[in-house]
Amino acid sequence: MGDTMMMGGTPTDSPLNASGIDFSNDTQASMFLGEILDDGVFQVDGNMYARTFWFGICAVIAICAFLNVTQKITFKMRIRAAAANRLRPATPSNMFSKAIACLTAIGREATYIQYTPKSSKSLKVPPVGTVGLLVVYVAWVLLLEFVNDNVEGAQHYTSLGIRAAWLGVAQVPLLILLAGKNNLIGVVSGVSYERLNVLHRWVSRVLLLLVTLHILFLHVSWNAYELGPLEYSTDSCIPTGWAVYAILIWMNISTLAPIRNFSYEFFVVQHIITFFGFIIAVMMHLPSTALYSRVYIYIPIGLYLLDGIIRSARYTWNNARPGRATLTVLEEGVTKVCIQSKAIKKWSPGSHVFLSIPTFGIGQSHPATIASVPTSDSGKLVFILKEHRGFTSRLHKSATSSSSSLAPTSSEESSAATSTVQISHMALIDGPYGSSHNDFAAFDTVLLVAGSTGATFTLTILLDIAARAQEMKLPVKRIVFLWIVKNTSWTSWISSELTSAAAALRAVGIELRIQVHVTCDDSFTTADEYQSSLGCDCECDKSLGPCCCVHVDEGNDSIREIVDEKGQSVDSKDIQINAKSRSQSSSLKSGKKTRVLPCAQFHSGRPDFYELLWGLLENAEGETGIAVCGPLGLNSDVRKTVVRCSDERAVHKGSGAQGVYLHAECFGW
Repeated sequence: MGDTMMMGGTPTDSPLNASGIDFSNDTQASMFLGEILDDGVFQVDGNMYARTFWFGICAVIAICAFLNVTQKITFKMRIRAAAANRLRPATPSNMFSKAIACLTAIGREATYIQYTPKSSKSLKVPPVGTVGLLVVYVAWVLLLEFVNDNVEGAQHYTSLGIRAAWLGVAQVPLLILLAGKNNLIGVVSGVSYERLNVLHRWVSRVLLLLVTLHILFLHVSWNAYELGPLEYSTDSCIPTGWAVYAILIWMNISTLAPIRNFSYEFFVVQHIITFFGFIIAVMMHLPSTALYSRVYIYIPIGLYLLDGIIRSARYTWNNARPGRATLTVLEEGVTKVCIQSKAIKKWSPGSHVFLSIPTFGIGQSHPATIASVPTSDSGKLVFILKEHRGFTSRLHKSATSSSSSLAPTSSEESSAATSTVQISHMALIDGPYGSSHNDFAAFDTVLLVAGSTGATFTLTILLDIAARAQEMKLPVKRIVFLWIVKNTSWTSWISSELTSAAAALRAVGIELRIQVHVTCDDSFTTADEYQSSLGCDCECDKSLGPCCCVHVDEGNDSIREIVDEKGQSVDSKDIQINAKSRSQSSSLKSGKKTRVLPCAQFHSGRPDFYELLWGLLENAEGETGIAVCGPLGLNSDVRKTVVRCSDERAVHKGSGAQGVYLHAECFGW
């Protein structure tokens, strides 16, 4: 790359320079500009670095695939060991597995923690593990951009600009691989598409960076000799280049959380349209001297079409005989949707679908977590949807009006009302997708933590373990199901499922403890901004009204009671409670039982995760699996607690303490 071209195209060892060039002479200026832009050697060089980039990406994918296969084999061996009545099936049994467990524990402690800015509602920082992977990725790209940069003279910046272009176009296949709902990376790594989405967005940002470098370096190269106007007047690539850049900027801006979350339907439609515009503009911009670079465009087009074909085939199969959705009104603006699908008979715990009910919006499809397993609810797909705006609001209003119209108006009409057929609506389903967590049935101890409707995720794990435990012996010995709600009426959403799971698990000797924590802490039950306020040991800001903590009276079916600071009852109709969260956790209060949900213990205030997790780990005879689903504040607290306990207990580092696995699902899209 030290060789460049002098005027006339004659090879020489000397760098290209402007000596002897009369820039007032249009012919000489044009010839010199042509030599500056002579990219014959640079195209080969750029292609080499683009291939090198993909060698690195393939190496990372191969490592992830190996770890995924190894992990699946380990968990299957645990299940078999438990079925064979091995004493401690969830514990490493030899030196090799103990060494792997030690390295795994170190990796988890380094990657699980997540720092959440409290001053910004829209800014969400990924966990340290994801941030570390992104840093390595960006460093790898920048290394390839600037390594061996030994071109001197007038073509120095041209070489950097051409290389940036090649590395940029090489990002496009990776961009599509991380975007598809049926993608190769997800299949081999065991990571579902929605968890790869953060990488997809950052690849797009790196692509924008590389295109920016491409533009800057080429402009510096021209303008160093005041040849910019000549280049703009003679090069047909300039307009298409700016079109690519403008589209890419918009695609990155529109994926920012405030815009992305403003309207999901608008985001999806415009994102697909601008993607096609981007591909067309890139194809028009690529120069005739580098037509073979289009392979990096043909590949993503093929990947996109393949994903579309698979999705279309699955969608057609699922909805050739569309299911019917019945709506049930639950407490606090929640709608229960039950769908009997003729095609979807199997799905994994924690899966989600894209649900469309044309009655409430033609062409609209919304992500929804399945709150059932194939062995529960007579094989129906069940969804617990909290009312927000748009689709869920229309859904809840329809369910409310249907329930009102079906309600008997007199004692004589009661018998007739009971025989009334519940209104159903045609439902179209795309999926199921997701469920990239480990098999929680292969752990010794399981902790399931949920905030608000996050219980739809953790409930399916509990139901799955309960169903499988009836058929075979599992490694699981104890389960804690912890649910954080804003008031006790929310427990009615899944009370029957929890009761049946509790009975099934206890029948096979698996210890189950259900803890319901009633709190006004919005950061643990909604996606509202995490704020701090002064108050007592509970979660209430008393400057805004009386305390909203719950006192459970086990002799009364009505367990929601509002008390003031002196502990005296206050009529809930006379006040409006506006709760704010506190940053400090209240101590765990002794749980009480009630006839509303006899299998659960009710507590006031936020749980002390450290105290709870430490106690579970002390009694664990094998690896502990933790699943958490809820807002960012809840996920962050659980992550920090897991890392702290793992570090303090010196997990798998000669102390005898067993491992801790964490899978976190966060609200939002």
